[in-house]
Amino acid sequence: MFTDALIITALFSIFAISHTVFASYKFKKSIAEKLGNKIAFYRLFYNISATLLFVFVYFVSPKPDYVIYDLNFPFDILIVVLQIFAGIALLRITKFIDIWEFAGIKQVKRYLEGTYKSDDLDEKYELREDGPFKYTRHPIYLFSSLFLMLRPTMDFFYLIFLINMVLYFYIGSYFEEKKLITIFGNRYIEYQKKVPKIFPNLKLWLKK
Repeated sequence: MFTDALIITALFSIFAISHTVFASYKFKKSIAEKLGNKIAFYRLFYNISATLLFVFVYFVSPKPDYVIYDLNFPFDILIVVLQIFAGIALLRITKFIDIWEFAGIKQVKRYLEGTYKSDDLDEKYELREDGPFKYTRHPIYLFSSLFLMLRPTMDFFYLIFLINMVLYFYIGSYFEEKKLITIFGNRYIEYQKKVPKIFPNLKLWLKK
């Protein structure tokens, strides 16, 4: 199973590294210099290709038949209920982001309307400090992690997958924040000082 864990991690690393590199500000800046306002199509292409690569990695990864734990009643029900709450929280976060901009649809629409600005690169960024962003700089990573962790049954493949995903969220947030500092400058640096990266500070939560 050690070999299987290495293969799963290696395959996931291909996804994680490519996803991070192609999302970097420097890379997108170089693409914009070549494509001009056609960079409007980049976000949609990026999302589709990343999804296909993720699905490929998932299906070709070895899946040894080994169950680490299988919770009994009522603990299995409790975990599922908590997972549902994490899923609901994740969906509610979409109220605080422009989901169509995130998906890449609005960029294509602006391009077709002739109003796209290549300086936006692949997405118009907005620094949100309200709602869940008052407690964590990356609420999507937080609740995605909780949703993935809260499992009534855990097998070997899913555990390795989970460890890789959580590490990716944390390491990826570092590179994402470098990009946000480039875009927002001191404003984002001040935001970093006030709000924890992923896991909320209980004292900060109670103050709010």
